[in-house]
Amino acid sequence: MSVLAARRTASARPCSCPQPLPCQCSYATLLKARVKAVRVTGRGEPLLRNGHILAASSLLAAGLGSMFWILATRSYSAETVGRSYAALAAASFLSTLGSFNLGDVLVRFVPTAGRHTRRLVLRCYVTSAVFSALAAGAFLLLIPLIAPGLAYLREPVMAAAFMAATAGYALFVLQDGALTGLRRTGWVLGENALFAIAKSGMLALCAALAVGTGILVSWSVALVLAILLTNLVLFGRAMPARQRSDESGRPDAAPPQRVARYATADYVGNLCSVATYSVVPLLVLNHLGAGQSAYYSLAFIIADTLYVAAFSMGHSLVVEGADAPERLVELARHMLRHSGLLLAGAVAVVVAAAPWILGLFGPDYASHGTTVLRLMVLAAVPNAVLSVAIQVARVRRSVTWMIGLRLAFAVVVISLAAGLLPLLGLNGVGLAWLAAECALAVPLLLTLRRWLPLANRRPT
Repeated sequence: MSVLAARRTASARPCSCPQPLPCQCSYATLLKARVKAVRVTGRGEPLLRNGHILAASSLLAAGLGSMFWILATRSYSAETVGRSYAALAAASFLSTLGSFNLGDVLVRFVPTAGRHTRRLVLRCYVTSAVFSALAAGAFLLLIPLIAPGLAYLREPVMAAAFMAATAGYALFVLQDGALTGLRRTGWVLGENALFAIAKSGMLALCAALAVGTGILVSWSVALVLAILLTNLVLFGRAMPARQRSDESGRPDAAPPQRVARYATADYVGNLCSVATYSVVPLLVLNHLGAGQSAYYSLAFIIADTLYVAAFSMGHSLVVEGADAPERLVELARHMLRHSGLLLAGAVAVVVAAAPWILGLFGPDYASHGTTVLRLMVLAAVPNAVLSVAIQVARVRRSVTWMIGLRLAFAVVVISLAAGLLPLLGLNGVGLAWLAAECALAVPLLLTLRRWLPLANRRPT
């Protein structure tokens, strides 16, 4: 519909009121028609705008997070940094296990939850906080067996703080999902910036005051601050504003259906991804030793920034596709083209600058890690196809695809890495990532018209 056609439509009798034209009703009808025309022609499309903000949020979090640890290494001993990093990594991992990936559930269901949004978010909050705390408690009991170096966490005060921090980090992730579902992606960016800046500022203060547990204290205080302020915005402004909107608030919407089934499938798929990120580094460590493991880990961190940015951008596709399922094919194809072009440009830059990027961490990293970094960065381009396919499956609530795609990738990349490591060393791991991404992306592209048919189909 063009704007001219919309104006002609509105010029006809648009209402049954007795007032002569043009009346207030006709102006309202014209405005709605023009808004619809703008959406159809692509102007004001929130898909890419919110996608860019989410990708920027991921990149910002990664960049400022690196600054936090650089400051930590200059303020505390290597032993303190190592113990603190291990504790925070454990809290993050346990919150992932205990939260059941409900942050992505909120991304999928909040756009259509209407007046049930608050209840949905609170139920996810309680579930994630409780089970994350329980996972942390179980970990504390098993520390003597699996992580003796973290025995200090078993002290009463530290144990309580560790369980609270694990539950808090689960909420930190969930509030991002709720804000994304409400299209408040600017607050997602602001929240991550606040958390990163606050923890760096607190770390500097703790170091100046010679606080021995300054790394953990600064991280925890910044986390509490980010959660409090963000939820004031979420429950005090974002949700009420959504409820007041007749079009977006969906006051007559039914409660989300089959949420548990969806959450289970998405959780299992996410565990497949977690297994991939955990098993491959262990293969490198066992076959090549600690030194080569360090080179691989740094290369993966850099490449993973592009993977995470693409996946974060895809959350915008889930929101818009869930809100307008009749446009899913159009939106998904648009996202596929756009993210592919963006990643291709970013990959070209990193591939060319790989030796200089790694050289910032030392000459050994550049000499041993350049090739594997280039291979893993190249894998980001086919990864864009896999990311879009997973997000489409989420919109359609296709359990088979939600689990199958990530399970297939996990099996392929781990098998290839195990086979290529003895033959090609560290470069074999990079080749395994690239080959695995292509092994899934190429068939998906060849069958694009089957899973993204021109005649759209609604999600089940």
